Amino acid sequence: MTDPLARPLPLPCGVTLPNRICKAAMTEGVADPLLRATARHERLYRTWGDGGAGLLLTGNVQVDRTDLERPGNVAIDASEPRSVSREAREALARWARAGTAAGNHLWMQISHGGRQSPWYVTRRPLAPSAVQLKILGNYARPRAVTEAEIHELIRRFAAAASIARETGFTGVQVHGAHGYLISSFLSPVTNLRSDDWGGPLENRARFLLEVVRAVRGAVGPDFPVSVKLNSDDFRKGGFTNVECLEVVRWLNEESVDLLEISGGTYEQPRLLGAEGRAEDAVPVRPSTQAREAYFLDYAAAIRRVARMPMMVTGGFRSRAGMEAALEGDCDVVGLGRPLCWQPDFPRRLLAREVDQVERIEDRLRFAERGWRSPTSRLLLARVLNTFGAQSWYYCQLFRLADGRPADLDRGMLASLGEYLRDELSRGAGFNV
Repeated sequence: MTDPLARPLPLPCGVTLPNRICKAAMTEGVADPLLRATARHERLYRTWGDGGAGLLLTGNVQVDRTDLERPGNVAIDASEPRSVSREAREALARWARAGTAAGNHLWMQISHGGRQSPWYVTRRPLAPSAVQLKILGNYARPRAVTEAEIHELIRRFAAAASIARETGFTGVQVHGAHGYLISSFLSPVTNLRSDDWGGPLENRARFLLEVVRAVRGAVGPDFPVSVKLNSDDFRKGGFTNVECLEVVRWLNEESVDLLEISGGTYEQPRLLGAEGRAEDAVPVRPSTQAREAYFLDYAAAIRRVARMPMMVTGGFRSRAGMEAALEGDCDVVGLGRPLCWQPDFPRRLLAREVDQVERIEDRLRFAERGWRSPTSRLLLARVLNTFGAQSWYYCQLFRLADGRPADLDRGMLASLGEYLRDELSRGAGFNV
C-alpha cells in the first residue's frame, strides 16, 4: 500500500512535488545588515532539505526594506538598488542552490510587514488605515497607504517573484495571512478605507487579487504560485470564515497552484496555538479543538469550495493525524516548529522509523495555576508562555543555521533573553 505522505503531488502549473510534507514558513532572522541572504540561510535550508520534506517554504521575504516583520528579514525591495544588486542576487542564488540540493522544492514566501512591523524597525509602518496594533507597546501608529503606494507595492511583489525565479527558487508564496499588510486589507477591523480598496469584501480583497495576478504575470504559467490565507482572523469584527470562502472562490480564477490555510493575527495568535485578548476573541469550534491540527475543521469547509490543491499547517505531530488530514481535508501537511529541533523528522517519518514527533510543548510553559490571582499575573504568565516558547524555537533555529544541533536542555527564559538581545541589536540600525 502506497504511503499517503510519500505520494507525489502534481500541481496545476505542471510541476510535481515529490511528497506531501512541507517545511512551513518560519521567520529566520539571519539576514545580513543589508537584509541579504547569508551562509546561515544556506546551512539552515540545506539541513531542512536533507530532512526529507518535499517542499520547503522560506520565512517571509519582504518587499519593503523599511517595513519589516523583524530586523533579520531578507528584503527584495525593487525601489532600493541594494536589494536587487548583483551581490544580493548572488546571495539568493546560493540560498536557492543549498535549499534544493536534496531534490526538493524551495519556494520563496513574499510578504510585507504592514502595521505589524515593530517600532525598532519603523516608527511609521504602512497599513490600509491608521489602526494601531496595541500589544506591549511594541508597534507604532501606522500611516494609511496612498493609491499610488498600493500600485507600487503590487509592482514590488511581482518584482520579488521574478527575482525568486531568476535566482533558482522553484516557486513563490504570497503571504495573505496573519495580519500582515495583505491580510490587514482583508479585515474590516484594520481596513477602514472608503475608496476602491476598502468597504465591501470585493474591495478589501482587491489588493490580494491584484498581487496574485501581478505575480503570475511576472513568473509565467509554468512556475508554482501559492497563497497563504487566514481561514478566520478569530477576532470580533475581523475577516471571517464566510468571507474566506468567498475569497477562495475568487482565487479559483487566478491560477493558484497551492492554497495554504492558516488563521489568526498578532492579537489572536492561533497560528502559535495560543489565545489572545479575551475581549475580542472569537471562540474556536469544539470540533477543531478536538483535532490534532489547528485549522482542519475550517479546511474541510474550504475544501468544498477550492479548486486548487490545499495545504494545512499548524499542530500536526503524528503520522495518524497527517494521514487522516490527507484523506480529504488537504493535499499537503505543513510542519513548522517541530523542525526547529528535529529537522530530519520528515525523512524518518517517511522511512517509518518514527510515527510521531515528541511533544515538548508542555515543557515550554510556566504553570499558570499559581498565577491565577490577580488577573494581571495570569496575563503575564500567558505572555511569558507565548513569547518564551516562541523564543525557544527561534534559538533552536539559530543553532541549526550555525551548523549546531538543537539544545533541548535550553531554558525558556534564557531563550527569551537571547532572542530579545538579537532582535534589538539588529534593530539598532533602523530609525536613525
